[in-house]
Amino acid sequence: MTVQSTSAPASTPASTPSAPPAPLSASPDLSYLLHHTAHVLSTQMTAALAEIDMSPRAHCVLAHADQAERTQAQLADLADLDKTTMVVTVDHLERAGLAERVPSATDRRARIIKVTPAGRKVVATGQQIVDQIHQDVLGALPEHERAVLVGALNRLATGHLATPVESPEGIQGVRRPRQSRK
Repeated sequence: MTVQSTSAPASTPASTPSAPPAPLSASPDLSYLLHHTAHVLSTQMTAALAEIDMSPRAHCVLAHADQAERTQAQLADLADLDKTTMVVTVDHLERAGLAERVPSATDRRARIIKVTPAGRKVVATGQQIVDQIHQDVLGALPEHERAVLVGALNRLATGHLATPVESPEGIQGVRRPRQSRK
């Protein structure tokens, strides 16, 4: 059996879209399709939000903090961030004057992440950017496929692909699930 190379020719620019690799089996390569599209969407989001000095991670945290009074731990869960990354993100938001840690009225051990007025402006602008990118992605599909795609991804994200599987020790490249904060 001959395996075809999946790398693009040397003369192909990195930004030129390439066809999916030749299948090694009769099943579609869902890992490639999901990873590649998520990666490209992430790079588009990162580039667009950089224009307002915001990262997708910081925008996500700030937007969720602006929706309701939430602790740092609650925001980390919503943004799917580990504790260290969350602390670094909130530190950055505080230094930029977009958010501040304030004591919780209900739990003296917890800190609420409060969005400042400047942070609210950035959230609004950032959300317009995010919404436009999402509209552009969905707009690349025929109208009748848009709801099907979103519905299928939602069912996978809340069903069969909702929970990461713990990988064996020594195996790299698989993201380990965060420990529950319950």
